[in-house]
This record gives sequence, C-alpha cells and structure tokens, in this order.
Amino acid sequence: MGNPMTTQSRIQDVQSAPLARSHVEQAANWGLTEQEWTRFEQIQAGPRGFWSPNLDPLTALGVEAETEQERQRYAELQVALEAKRAERELAYQNAYTAAWAKLFPGLLPIQDMASPSPTSSAVAPRQALFVEDHCPACTAKAQRLQSSDTAFDIYLVGSQGADERVRRWARQADIDPVKVQHRQITLNHDRGRWFSLGAPGPLPATFQQVNGQWQRLD
Repeated sequence: MGNPMTTQSRIQDVQSAPLARSHVEQAANWGLTEQEWTRFEQIQAGPRGFWSPNLDPLTALGVEAETEQERQRYAELQVALEAKRAERELAYQNAYTAAWAKLFPGLLPIQDMASPSPTSSAVAPRQALFVEDHCPACTAKAQRLQSSDTAFDIYLVGSQGADERVRRWARQADIDPVKVQHRQITLNHDRGRWFSLGAPGPLPATFQQVNGQWQRLD
C-alpha cells in the first residue's frame, strides 16, 4: 500500500503543473521571465492593483521599476509589442474596409461600442466628437475637423441605436463617405458614453484618449 503523504504530494504536483505552465506562457506572451510575471502579480496584489486594477504587465512593471535600467527595458518591450499590435489591427481594418465595400457598396458603416476601435496607442490618438441632432454648431465642428484632415470618431448622442439616424446626420453634415469607408472618420452610436464622461456644457464637444483617460479638448 502506498504512502498516503506521498500520494497526496503527487496529486498536488499534478494540479500545480498546469498553473506553472500558464504562468510561463503568459510571461512569454509579454516578453517577460517567469520571475517578472510573479513580480507583476505581487505589484497588482498591492496598492498599485487598487489604483490601477486593469494595468497591463509591462506598464505595471515599468511604473514600479526600481532602477532606470528596468524602466527602460519595460518601455522598449511595450513599444515593440504595441507596434506589432498596431500592424495587425491596421491589416484587419483594411480587410474589414474591403469586405464592407464588397458586401455593402454605398452604405456607410456604423460602428458599435463592441466594434474594434480604429485607434491604437502606438499611433497618433484620434479625437472623439460628440454631436446631436438639430445642432448647427455640431455640423460646423465636424466640417472643420474634416477639412483639417484630422482622423476622428463621431458619436451621435441619443441615436438610440438607429443606424439610419446616424447616416442621416452624416449626410446633412456633408461627411465624406470615402473617409468613412476608409475609417479616417467613423460614425458611432453614443450608447451613453457622453453621460458617463460627466461632461458639462452643450454639444459639440471633442475629447481625446490619453493613457486610457478621456480628456476634453474644448
């Protein structure tokens, strides 16, 4: 009859093996060692996890780096990883644009809150323009941004998820369909984002995401 203590130890080893492999795989995905991944988990278990609960491993390690050499290493890893992400996202965006033009020629695509964002932290941040119906100032602001060749995303407040309502607003504002097709300009349902920002004052309003935070520009 086998030793119960030995049997229990073997069971624990088998159960912990997948967890150990998971840590190694997760660390490798970010270009980190297993020790660095453990350090990341320790950081997120402390005050940093409370202040920034959804921080990615490289940013967490970089912010909490103890030496300049460490900080530089994590910064370079993050830049390289985000550059690859931007390249993949751009490739998919191009494929999406081509598929939309093929399947729905002449119909302006409307984004949804669940749609892949055309922005990336590895490229220049886009502006978000919040507008509403029957708002001449909103139309004028959209036309100024369009004339400046700025990449921006239009959010129609109160669209109630009606795609045709957003398209009608874009037509009335003379939004260039070609720029929409190529996603230089995107048309979006607001889905309550404007109110979630707690932004006072009348529309239009422009925002930009900086380090994951929405900042008002006007």
